[in-house]
Amino acid sequence: MNLELIYPMAAMVLLTFIVLMALFRSRVAAVKSGKVNAGFYKTYQEGSEPRQIAQFSRHLVNMFESPTLFYAACVVGIVTGQNATVLIVLAWIYVALRALHAYIHTGKNSISPRMWAYFSSWLVLLGMWGMLVAGVA
Repeated sequence: MNLELIYPMAAMVLLTFIVLMALFRSRVAAVKSGKVNAGFYKTYQEGSEPRQIAQFSRHLVNMFESPTLFYAACVVGIVTGQNATVLIVLAWIYVALRALHAYIHTGKNSISPRMWAYFSSWLVLLGMWGMLVAGVA
C-alpha cells in the first residue's frame, strides 16, 4: 500500500496548526496590550477584535472548510490504491496554494491575489476528485 498522500495531509495539518498558533499569539498580545478585553472571548459578543486578529480567526475557520474535502480525497486515494504520481503532485500543489492563501489572507489580505490562490486551490481539488472518480469508474 502506497501511503505517500499522508505527507501532504500532514503538511495541511501543520499549516492549520501554524494558523492556530498565530491566532493564539495575536489574541494574547491584544489582551495584554489592552486592545481587547479578555471577557470578549467568553461569548465573542461583547466588544470586538482588531482587524488582524479577525483575519486570523476567519482563516482558521476557513482551514476546516474546503480542506476537509482535500483530506477526504487523500484518504480515498490511499484506500482505493489510487496513489498515482499525478495525484500526489496535485495534493502538494493544493497544499502550496493553501499556504499561499494563508500567507495572503493573514498578511496584507489583498483581495485579487487571495481570490486567485483560493480559486486555484479549488481547481486542483476538483482535479484530484476527478481523477479519483475516473479511477473507480
